[in-house]
Formats: sequence, C-alpha cells, structure tokens
Amino acid sequence: MNRYPTVAEVTESARRLVSRFPGTGRLRRVGTSRAGRPLLMLSVGHGPRHVLVVARPHPDEPVGGATALALAELVAGGDRRSPATDPDAVTWDIVLCLDPDGAALSEGIETATAGPAPSLASYYRAAFRPVAAEQPEWAPIVGRPLPESRALFDVIDDLRPVLQCSLHNVDAGGTWAQLTRDLPGLAAPFAASAAALGVPVQHGTYDALYWENPAPGIHVLPPPGSTARPAAGSEDIGLSTWCAPQRYGGATAIVEVPLWATAPADDPTPHADPARALRALSGLVREGGRQVTAVFERARGFLPAPEDSPPVRVLEWMAEDLYDLVADSWGPLVRQAEAGPRTDGSPALTTAGIGALEVVARRQPLRAAGLLLRLLHAADAPAAAGLHHELDALFTAWCTDFETSLRLRWVPVPAQVELQARTVVAAAECALTP
Repeated sequence: MNRYPTVAEVTESARRLVSRFPGTGRLRRVGTSRAGRPLLMLSVGHGPRHVLVVARPHPDEPVGGATALALAELVAGGDRRSPATDPDAVTWDIVLCLDPDGAALSEGIETATAGPAPSLASYYRAAFRPVAAEQPEWAPIVGRPLPESRALFDVIDDLRPVLQCSLHNVDAGGTWAQLTRDLPGLAAPFAASAAALGVPVQHGTYDALYWENPAPGIHVLPPPGSTARPAAGSEDIGLSTWCAPQRYGGATAIVEVPLWATAPADDPTPHADPARALRALSGLVREGGRQVTAVFERARGFLPAPEDSPPVRVLEWMAEDLYDLVADSWGPLVRQAEAGPRTDGSPALTTAGIGALEVVARRQPLRAAGLLLRLLHAADAPAAAGLHHELDALFTAWCTDFETSLRLRWVPVPAQVELQARTVVAAAECALTP
C-alpha cells in the first residue's frame, strides 16, 4: 500500500487476519479511550514469551498501523526464518491504536499524505498532536495517567513482555531507536536495513539529546536518578509506559522512521559554527511561536471549537511556554559551543545534530499554524477569512523554507513500514536471545 491505512482499515484488516488464521490470531478489547472508543489488541501466535507492539501512540505519526499489520502477517504466516517470528515460540501482542481519540482528530492525515510526493503543507494541515498530558505514553510522566495509559500498564503487567516496541514517525530527519536498555546486537541489522531502503540513520536527535549513544541511531536511556533526559520536561521519564517492562526484566524500543528524510541527518562532521546556528534556531522557534500566538489571540472569540476542546488546549499549551521551553533547552549547548570542544560526554554538535534541532525549531510553529488554520477555515465570523489568509501566507513560507533548508525527500510508505518492521524484528531477536 502506498498510503497509510486509517484506524478503521487497520481494524478491519485485523479482523480479516483472525478469520484467515483461526486459532493463531485473536482480537480483543483491552481498554476504552477517554471518549469511549475501543482499544483493540491483536495477538498472533501461542509462544510462552511475549513481544508487545504499540501502534499510533501519537496520532500525527501514522506509520504504526501499517507496520502492525505487516508484523501480524509475518507471524501469522508462520515465518520461522527468525526465532522471533516463530508463532510456536513467541506471541506477538499488537495494540492497534493507543490513541484513537487523537487519531480521530488526525483522520485526514492518511489522505493528505497519499501519493508519490505529498507536500509538507498538506501534512501539517491535517495533523493533530495532543498536549503532553493527553499523550498516553507521556501522561504518567506529568502525573496524569489516562485510561489509555492504564490499559497499556495493565497489558504489560499481564503479559510481562520480553520486549515492548513503540512505533513512531518523525516528521523529518533520519531513522533512530531509543532503548530502555542496550541491545548490543541491534546496531548492525538496523544500519543494514536503513541502507538497503535508502533511509539515512539519524546522527543525534532532540528526543535523546543526552542519552548514551553506543552506535549511530541507537540511544539508551540513562540509569534512574541521572540528570540526563531525552528532552525538556521529562525528568520523570521512569514513570512512562516505556519503562514499565523493566520491572519484569523486559526492555522497550521506540522505533522512529521519517516521513521526509533530511540531507544532513547522517552527516557526522562537526558543524562549522554551532553557537551561531543554535542562537538562530532559538530565535526561529520563538518568533514563529510569537506570530502564531498573535493570530490565535485575535481569533479566540470566534473559533468554532469550545475553550476546553483538544485543539484549543494544544494552541493554549504551545502559546503559554512551549516555544520558550524548547529554545531555552538549547542554552547549555550554546554555552558548550562557545567554550569549544568538550570531552565530558556532552552531545557532539555535528551537522546532523544541528539539523535535527532545526527540524524541531521549524515544526513547532507549523504544528500550531496548521491546527489553527483548520479552525479558522471552519469559523463563520467575518474576521476569520482575513486571519486565515494572513496565517496561511506565513504557513506556506515556513513550509517552503523547511523543505529548502533541509532538502527534504519523501520516504515512500512501503519503505517506512519495511524499515520499522525489520527493526522491530531485529530488536525482538536481541531481546529474546538468552
């Protein structure tokens, strides 16, 4: 398939798989979302050891549903080329969509990204990403476990998986994996799969900026109590669903594949002037945020969504402090760059690493602008059209700058799915090896 499947299509495909492989596949409800939608888990195989796969933890990252189906087909078909996919040895338990409520607010994303070369603008116009406190994997970190979070914790406690794999997309960059403990055998097959499919391995990422980095694209969570953290605001990451398998000796792999590849993603050379670049990126995210927030404040009185709606909560959250939080988190890197080369384990300020931070700086205002444009388009107030025109001009220019500065290249959906599925199987082989 050359496009992402919708949640409904994933569910229907799972039902058909169960019918085609009676006894091998089982589909059951493991929880209910905040809005009453079912949380469904497809289990394939009857082995005593379990691999848990979590699809669509973020609704604006659509690859997981397709990867989930690919993995289910592989195991249900009795593929014994790998011990990890032998249905008599391992049971694969696949949560088909962890955030169906968020996916419902992103349901245009599958159409928007269909075709051989979708535009960045079409993606951000359709995407929805909830506030951190409403993201099921992340919510426990900020002290608000959701029904979806609790359902996943219950599944982990019941299955005690050897490995949990969380399926993610990054909007632009390269591919990488974050691990809650090192899987030393993963680096080689991961790199080989990325090379075979023409996807760059990301050297350095905002998400794991201070994590141990034993191999290109492989990042390992620091031990409990460490001050190192993947991103601003994640001091209590040990409370997340990612770390839950650790209490049973299991590990988690967060597998990221890009929608668009960036030119500098795999360039490990030292950046020519990192301090200047970081100051510019801090200014970029702050100024973009200021401009979106100014339009949002002028539109508040006539937006078609109520004040407590998820889209409005996102815009308020971003306007309150998110842009500054991101920019401020780079302060230590600026000071490091100004001080010169370091040997204390600080992250290398490479061309790839600065490129990854540029993705973050550019995408934050675009996420807010795309969401606000949808609300303005639906508003019937006379002033809405003018504000929409004003914001659309900014949005279009930002998308063009993003595409040009980082030389974006669309990664075909089949390549994204194949890379993610191969990485999951390779991680499972490592985790299952005594």
